[in-house]
Amino acid sequence: MHELSVQMTVNGQARAATVEPRLTLADFLRDACHLTGTHLGCEHGVCGACTVLVDGAAVRSCLMFAVQADSTEVTTIEGIESSDGELSAVQSAFRDCHGLQCGFCTPGFVMTVTAFLRDQPDPTDQEIRHALSGNLCRCTGYQGILKAVHQATGGERET
Repeated sequence: MHELSVQMTVNGQARAATVEPRLTLADFLRDACHLTGTHLGCEHGVCGACTVLVDGAAVRSCLMFAVQADSTEVTTIEGIESSDGELSAVQSAFRDCHGLQCGFCTPGFVMTVTAFLRDQPDPTDQEIRHALSGNLCRCTGYQGILKAVHQATGGERET
């Protein structure tokens, strides 16, 4: 099988590699970039654990080939904190509201919420539930996650 060259910006850093056309973006990020915060759960796009931002849009990196991300800007969970290591508002809210338990699904939720709140800064409970419906958590019962989303918006209402 022939290999293809890809170039992209990952968390603000230029990355270039030669990859097999069938290599997923998730595997590229984990193996070539050593960014293991992007988790692989189902590898069918159902669980959302592999969610990253590609040109600002939340995407399932297990369903996207690395060659499809050529010439894009990719942000992973490792790239959303500030340069001085300060957690993002969404990360802080997940920590403060105990929106995590085992932590496996957390990077995908944080990336999904980051993109969602950028586009919908004052969501209703129904809008939050809809936005999170593509991410699965087996531990938390979702109440801490919903509270975290509200906190990240600056609101403290109970769900």
